[in-house]
Amino acid sequence: MNDFQQLWVLLRQHGSSAKRETECAAKWATYPPEMQQRIYNAIRSKLEQGKFVHYDPVRALEENARPPRQQTLSYADYYARYHTTEPRDGWQMANPTGQKVIYVRNG
Repeated sequence: MNDFQQLWVLLRQHGSSAKRETECAAKWATYPPEMQQRIYNAIRSKLEQGKFVHYDPVRALEENARPPRQQTLSYADYYARYHTTEPRDGWQMANPTGQKVIYVRNG
């Protein structure tokens, strides 16, 4: 990605202070291009959905640089919650050990 200006436009429209632009650009430059793309996508998506993005631009970068956490549910727990085995709400069926089916969701 490496286009800081696209990210900065999002952050400025969200209310970030121009005083932190240089510091934010320096922090942005420390991330590899794949991470920059993930951060940009996460911030853009959150803002579009009305979700919280920190007003401090450096903190917004740091918080969105974290890898998404993976949630799991046992087959029985998934069925109890959704009353079906069909994928719902971002959950996917998995069988990582080859013996026991679970459901996983990144988020």
